[in-house]
Amino acid sequence: QVTLVESGGGLVQPGGSLRLSCLGTGFTFDYYGIGWFRQVPGKDREAVSCISNTLIAAYYPESVKGRFTISRDNAKKTVILQMNNLKPEDTGVYYCGADLTGLCRPEASAMDTWGEGTLVNVSS
Repeated sequence: QVTLVESGGGLVQPGGSLRLSCLGTGFTFDYYGIGWFRQVPGKDREAVSCISNTLIAAYYPESVKGRFTISRDNAKKTVILQMNNLKPEDTGVYYCGADLTGLCRPEASAMDTWGEGTLVNVSS
């Protein structure tokens, strides 16, 4: 069974940092592209980053560019999302998704498998 597990969320003050991890098991992890998405009630799940299997392609929307960094460690079957200078609007449930094409595709519909999410709350 393919499994993705997110961790690292929590409560942080504006300007603070969090490091999210996505651990993948049950599949050939390094063949897949991995995306990070966030969602708040009433809104669509939106991409905050993705990374291809080759590490050549990466994506950051303007809302997080310069603050978030994605990386992957295939030996540990883990993708990291380092989030710095967090803002209240970064609050949401963060999900990682696996894309079997191996590409960096920042669309929720492109993901084949999802984790269950980790909550990030940026508040004073």
